[in-house]
Amino acid sequence: MPSEFTGKHVTVAGLGVSGVPAAKVLHGLGARVTVVNDGDDERARTQAAELEALGVTVRLGDGDTLPEGTELIVTAPGWKPTKPLFTAAAEAGVPVWGDVELAWRLRGLDGRKPAPWLAVTGTNGKTTTVQMLASILKAAGLRTAAVGNIGVSLLDAVTGDTEYDVLAVELSSYQLHWAPSLRAHSAAVLNLAPDHLDWHGSMEAYAADKGRIYEGNRVACVYNVADQATEDLVRAADVEEGCRAVGFTLGTPGPSQLGVVEGLLVDRAFVEDRHKNAQELAEVADVNPPAPHNVANALAAAGLARAFGVPAAAVRDGLRAFTPDAHRIAHVADVDGVAYVDDSKATNTHATEASLAAYESIVWIAGGLAKGATFDELVTGAAKRLRGVVLIGADRALIREALARHAPEVPVVDLDRTDTGAMLQAVQEARRLARPGDTVLLAPACASMDMFTNYNQRGDAFAQAVRELGA
Repeated sequence: MPSEFTGKHVTVAGLGVSGVPAAKVLHGLGARVTVVNDGDDERARTQAAELEALGVTVRLGDGDTLPEGTELIVTAPGWKPTKPLFTAAAEAGVPVWGDVELAWRLRGLDGRKPAPWLAVTGTNGKTTTVQMLASILKAAGLRTAAVGNIGVSLLDAVTGDTEYDVLAVELSSYQLHWAPSLRAHSAAVLNLAPDHLDWHGSMEAYAADKGRIYEGNRVACVYNVADQATEDLVRAADVEEGCRAVGFTLGTPGPSQLGVVEGLLVDRAFVEDRHKNAQELAEVADVNPPAPHNVANALAAAGLARAFGVPAAAVRDGLRAFTPDAHRIAHVADVDGVAYVDDSKATNTHATEASLAAYESIVWIAGGLAKGATFDELVTGAAKRLRGVVLIGADRALIREALARHAPEVPVVDLDRTDTGAMLQAVQEARRLARPGDTVLLAPACASMDMFTNYNQRGDAFAQAVRELGA
């Protein structure tokens, strides 16, 4: 039992996916644990009862007051730095860690050799890239898991019974903000676009938190050649001597890059004499689906795997074995020569831009909660691809107005309803607008909570409506 935690009064901020495991682990290490939580609903009370049975103190409905005697706070990643709890902690000189920071510090305390972390962040594509990376690592015969922001607790991976060779770690900007000591083997920032600015306060602060993933990298900082901001973060990072900048591009790669040549994914970073040689890794057709942004995800995953010494054949085999999650560029069905594709996961303009770029002629279903987003740039870039647009959701007027300004010739159906049944009507209207060879694409560019519980339910509603078309 590490003396660092024995008898220490630790406050865990927030229940849920990260808070409950953190409280259990800290209690098991001998800490005196108090959990504070804003909510006091049925789920919170159930979790509280589970922890109280272990001897953990839980305070529901008051997440702002610093418990007396607190020596350390371990917070859920989504809690804003501006909360009164953290203001009080700063005034009292109490450090604040996230669950990722706690997991990082607990590595190897059981005597096992700590598994290196290959870490991924970015505005979009994190989960897919981490899953691809884990598939590639498994194809190489390595014991691994996809963990972190993907929904699998890093604490469980670090303190559990399974021994890993390497971990594929998805990290959000929230998690990185609260993880000052993290030092990955290698890391990638996939892209940067405005997101979560209400939490971070500015684009500069958001980018700085994303850039923390590169701090202390040992082997490779993987960046997106097409997104200068990611390379800027590499240049600003303080890394270990010998750590290399490795770019990925959908074009022909230069030295120290991975890219695409005549339908092949190739590596000019982890080969002998990278100025003259390249290593074939896989075919673009091995990427599922082979949409441009997903090929970029695959290249980033391959770059991290190659940084860890994975052979080229494992990259190919891992990509072939990878199956994407539901609601991410998921082909639902073909009906009367029209493809219906569910990308309900595209909850912001950056993700939707990538989704729209994957198809030539589109009937676009969009709308929901805009979260402060603007749509002029998105519409301008996609206008030539749009056969028609069907708008749903609370903030659909923002997209309609952008279409009127930048694509006035595109037919628009504006569904003035926000009930869940609107999706069936949206799909029916999209069918009316579509022609054989078109793609009806659900890529909302907005959050779903105005009409649905989450983006999964929204995507399920779309798929069910498509199935009813073909019935």
